[in-house]
Amino acid sequence: MSVDVITLGCRLNAAESEAMRRLAAGEDDLVIVNSCAVTSEAVVRTRQAIRRAKRGRPDARVIVTGCAAQVEPQRFAEMPEVSRVVGNRDKLLATSFEFGLPAPAEVRVSDIFAVEEHAPHLAASFCERSRAFVEVQNGCDHRCTFCIIPYGRGNSRSVPAGIVVDRIKALVDDGVQEVVLTGVDVTSYGPDLPGAPTLGQLVERILRHVPALARLRLSSIDSVEIDERLEEIVCSEPRFMPHLHMSFQAGDDMILKRMKRRHSRAQAIETVQRLKAKRPDIAIGADLIAGFPTETEEMHENSVRFVEECDIVMGHIFPFSPREGTPAARMPQVPGPVVKERARRLREATARRKALWLQGMIGSTQKVLVERGGTGHAENFAPVLTRHSRNSAADVGTVRTMRITGVENGALIGDFV
Repeated sequence: MSVDVITLGCRLNAAESEAMRRLAAGEDDLVIVNSCAVTSEAVVRTRQAIRRAKRGRPDARVIVTGCAAQVEPQRFAEMPEVSRVVGNRDKLLATSFEFGLPAPAEVRVSDIFAVEEHAPHLAASFCERSRAFVEVQNGCDHRCTFCIIPYGRGNSRSVPAGIVVDRIKALVDDGVQEVVLTGVDVTSYGPDLPGAPTLGQLVERILRHVPALARLRLSSIDSVEIDERLEEIVCSEPRFMPHLHMSFQAGDDMILKRMKRRHSRAQAIETVQRLKAKRPDIAIGADLIAGFPTETEEMHENSVRFVEECDIVMGHIFPFSPREGTPAARMPQVPGPVVKERARRLREATARRKALWLQGMIGSTQKVLVERGGTGHAENFAPVLTRHSRNSAADVGTVRTMRITGVENGALIGDFV
């Protein structure tokens, strides 16, 4: 049977899953579970995925890799369903997927902090429906008090610009219209490379050397690390899509300090206002954590108001989940029901902003990247649905102009012009 790869977590994991699928090609009866460790719930979902995979293919060997495997290898090695545990450094080595005689679960997890540079030939990319995700960076040098990811990914390291450009050229030659640059901490791109290029310089180089690329985006970014060249491109380059997803995490200064974030509430708001003044159509998404340890009701209300002040129209809301080994796990915790309720209120706040945003686009025309199932995304990443009779498999992967006629279930409704 072919190799099955089960992916949990981020786009970077998804890109690396496709690289592993290629590396393991030719192996028989193999299931690779690429895990996530961002929350305790993500680890639980990983264990559930392992058990489901083994029930579905009882004769298959199961390899567990990814951030949860890197951080808690023994926990997975003790699962009877698991044949091998592979760390993040080792999962892009072909030998990690080779088996000889059957053996008990073995652990191949190297010291992730010993990785000092990116292996350019292993930089991953993958296509999801109509867009491609290209890895430009891995690891993180920051130590936010809630985050376990640096211990799963190691220190920040960047993919040389020439490798990135070549990969994007190949994707565009294959018909890809939209590329998303991804990584663990994308805005930290460059200091480890010769000449210390910035992310803005990388984006500039991509746009210059791949003129056929129609649309370029970034995955989640840290607002405090937006360099001058990147801001100029974001606000003036039509091929850079008017959408940024910010890793804000909270809208209260004391909570930001206890998270060990590097921006203040006022700095975040000022950044958004400055960007919108230069490019009014830019849409802001954000990660926000509800119920961080020590959060009072007043602090939470600051985050709720922050949603409106930053016009956050696409919110990823995370109820705080303590991760063993992080400083936040040792702080006074907010009761679980309170965390859940605060997450609900933050979701409602972002839903209200999104609804107003979508309503404001009725009657407009939007350039939409058509995806499968009659779906797509506008340049500002607004989701779009179409029931037009001309919407067919031939349209998938193309950019079409659509007139927006309404809103339904959190998405725009439109017809091809």
